[in-house]
Parts: sequence; structure tokens; C-alpha cells
Amino acid sequence: MIKQIFGKLPKKTSSKSSSSHQNGEGGNTNPYHTTPPPTTSNGTIPPPSSNRPNGLYEPLPSFRDVPTSEKPTLFIKKLTLCTVLFDFTDPSKNLREKEIKRQTLLDLVDYIATVSTKFTDAAMQEIAKLAVTNLFRAFPSTSNNHDSKLLETLDGGDDEELALEPAWPHLQLVYELLLRFVASSMTDAKLAKRYVDHSFVLKLLELFDSVDQREREYLKTILHRIYGKFMVHRPFIRKAINNIFYRFVFETERHNGVAELLEILGSIINGFALPLKEEHKLFLVRALMPLHRPKCAAAYHQQLCYCVVQFVEKDPKLADTVVRGLLRYWPVTNSSKEVMFLGELEEVLEVAQGGEFQRCMVPLFRRIAKCLNSSHFQVAERALFLWNNDHIRNLITQNHKVIMPIVFPAMERNMCGHWNQAVKNLTLNVRKVLAETDQALFDECLAKFQEDEASKAEVAAKREATWKLLEDLAASKSVSGEAVLVTRFSSSVSITTTSGKASGS
Repeated sequence: MIKQIFGKLPKKTSSKSSSSHQNGEGGNTNPYHTTPPPTTSNGTIPPPSSNRPNGLYEPLPSFRDVPTSEKPTLFIKKLTLCTVLFDFTDPSKNLREKEIKRQTLLDLVDYIATVSTKFTDAAMQEIAKLAVTNLFRAFPSTSNNHDSKLLETLDGGDDEELALEPAWPHLQLVYELLLRFVASSMTDAKLAKRYVDHSFVLKLLELFDSVDQREREYLKTILHRIYGKFMVHRPFIRKAINNIFYRFVFETERHNGVAELLEILGSIINGFALPLKEEHKLFLVRALMPLHRPKCAAAYHQQLCYCVVQFVEKDPKLADTVVRGLLRYWPVTNSSKEVMFLGELEEVLEVAQGGEFQRCMVPLFRRIAKCLNSSHFQVAERALFLWNNDHIRNLITQNHKVIMPIVFPAMERNMCGHWNQAVKNLTLNVRKVLAETDQALFDECLAKFQEDEASKAEVAAKREATWKLLEDLAASKSVSGEAVLVTRFSSSVSITTTSGKASGS
């Protein structure tokens, strides 16, 4: 009787079957979506399957052990199996299941590399679902320690101190699988674009902010392959990268993947057709040139310089735009950054032509003259090295009547008072080049410099005499308390003493 009563009561759903259903172990799989689940404190997705009993996560047979006709079905089953996530914050947890998933991923990577038939629509959907589940996740906030980590990286800190992704043993294989899928000749781009869509690309771009450089390297290669294979996504990818740069420059100045994104853009710019579109020129002015502004520009300057020079090589008329952009963002108090700018300036001028050089040479060499007199010897040396470049020296020689009067005073001041002997020697060599170019103009500039220096000395002497007179008068009148008035012109100092009430002049 009691058994009959209990038999009529509704049975409680077991936690095991519920967990299996949620993770795609049952008959229904999770719908494809790009919204990542909530994350834990270390930025990883909390794995709903990490507490599975060992019996529920079993390996599937190898592709070598099944007939060819069953391999596509087994491929999809293996993909579904690998959508289960595990917690890597505890190295001792779920060791057996983690190893099963790793071996399954290795099997999938090998299968994709050797498959001889086109991927089906169902297979593409499962591959996209695998990438979404395993890769797309939120990162922990790094706003507090980003600057310190960046400085450690730039100073050549120990690589072992950099944060690494704990789930990398699985993530690496998922990235490798995705890369081989995108690069495979068996992938039909027209079908795959339904799953590798704009939302997928945006989530992929968000991962470039990962602190793990290994992950960013994979992302760089995969995004480049997507750009090459899915032509329909090219404008969208360029626009999305632009938006990342805008937010980095004008809002946060914090992003870990700027260098990798610039490497991709360097390859993209190299493939631009001529003449350049107005859209591409605006990208140079609005996105690339402002990247010189952040204080952490040293972390990606090499890649940025390559992109800028690529533009000038494509269209030499852009040299004037680039030089003026550099002058706009020229560092004033950061000497190491100033050395980088001078190096980039040399590369730009090396591919510039005479007409564009003439349009920007006056403000350019005014800045170079200031660099020549920099108390930081590396800045002064780097500026003087410009004369070692044959192309730049030829441009200077062709326009020496404008350039020599601008830089000559700075060189003479170096000869007279710079503290570094190497800078003095380099200045002497450049000074000889200027004299050989046009001796008459050189003598004229020298005479004018000496005249200006004499005038400055005279003004300084008059100022000193004025102050000496003021000190003497103040000392003589300090006892009586009389006021001393001095006219603004030091050449005609007149003294008016007043006692009692002041009278109007």
C-alpha cells in the first residue's frame, strides 16, 4: 500500500540528468549564441560540468577505429563533447575528464587537417559552437595594475611574472582547431559566413585584450585568415579595429593587443589597391596618427611605424600629412619617446619626395633644431644621424637655403656648450657638410649667429647692470624707508624718491 502511494508522487528530477542536459550531453544541444556566461573572479567561465561524476564523461572512439562513412557523425559528437568546460583554477580537479577532452581536441585537430570532403552545415555550426563556448569569455578588470605590468614589460621584466591563462592546455587546441577550419580548403566561405558572422568577429576582437601573449598570437593569425577568406567581412573588420583604437586613444589608454592588431593592419595596408580610397586616408589620419599620443606607445611603436610607412610608400603625397601628424603629437618631456619619433621620421622621409618635403620642411627642421640642443644625448645624436641618410641629406642639400639658417644656430650652440663629447663630434661633422654645401651661406649664417649672440650678451649685460643698480639703491634707502621707482627701460634708469605723500608725475 505504501509503495503504491509513493509511486503516485511526482519524481524529482535528478541533478545528474539536469547537468547533462544543460551541457549538451543529452539529446538536445545548447543553441548557438555569442553571449558569454558569467565569469569567476579570475576571468574564466564557471564550468557547470566541473563537478560531473567520472562516469558521465567518457571518451569517444578514435577516427581510426570507425568506418569512413561514420566519421562525419563521430566528428560532430566529438565537437559536442568538447563544449563541456572544466575549472582550471584547481589543478587537482577533474584530471581524468580534462585529459579526455584534451585527447578529443587533438583528435579533432588531426581530423580537420586531413579531411577530404567539404564540411557540412551541421559540422560548421558545431565548430562555431565549440569556439563560442570555449573561447569567448570576459576578462578580469586590469585597470588598477595595467600600468605597472606595462612598465615591467617595457623594462624587460621576467616573462614568468606575466599572467598566463590557466586553461591554455585546452584553449590552445581549440584555437588550433579554429585556425585549421578557417584555413582549410574544405571550408566553404559562403556557408561558413552564417556562423563566422559579425557577432563572432566582434567577440574574437574582444579577446585581443588577453594578457596571455600566446593567445593573442593565435588570434592574430586567425583574424588575418578570416579577413582573407571572408571578403564580405573586410570593411566590418577594419571598422571594428578602428573603434578599438578610438576607445584606446581617447578613453582608456589600456589594451593588451594593439601591437597584434597593428600587425594585421600592416598586412592589410600592404594589399590596398592604388589609388588609395578616401576611407583609407581617413583611417591614417583619424586612427593611426593619434596612436602616437598614448604614453605607452613604445609597446606597439614598431608595428605602428610599419603601417605609417606603408601608407607613404603607397602614396608619397601623404608624407606631408604624416610629418605634420608626428609634429602634432611630438613628446616634450619624454626623451625615449622622442628618440622613437626621430627614428620613425627618418623612415618616412626616406620614402618622401621633394615636393612633399618642401611643404613640411620649415616646421620639421624647427623641431629638429630643438632636438639638436636636447640635453639628452640620445635625442641629439638621433637628430644628427639624419644627415647620415643619403636620401635625406640630398633633400636637405636641395633646400639648404631654407634649412641651413634654421639649424645653424642650434649646431653652433652645441659646439660651444653641449656636455656630451660624442654630440659635439657629430655636430662638427654635420657642420662640415653644411660648409661644403654652400660656403657663402655658411659664412652668412655664422656672421648672423655671432651678431645675435653679441646682441644677447649686450642685453644680458644691461639687465645685470640694472639689477646691480637696484640692489645698491635698495641697500642705501633701506634705512630711511624711502620708496624707489625704476622705469621699465634699463637703458635709461631714473630714480625718483618720495618722502611723505607721493606726487603725480
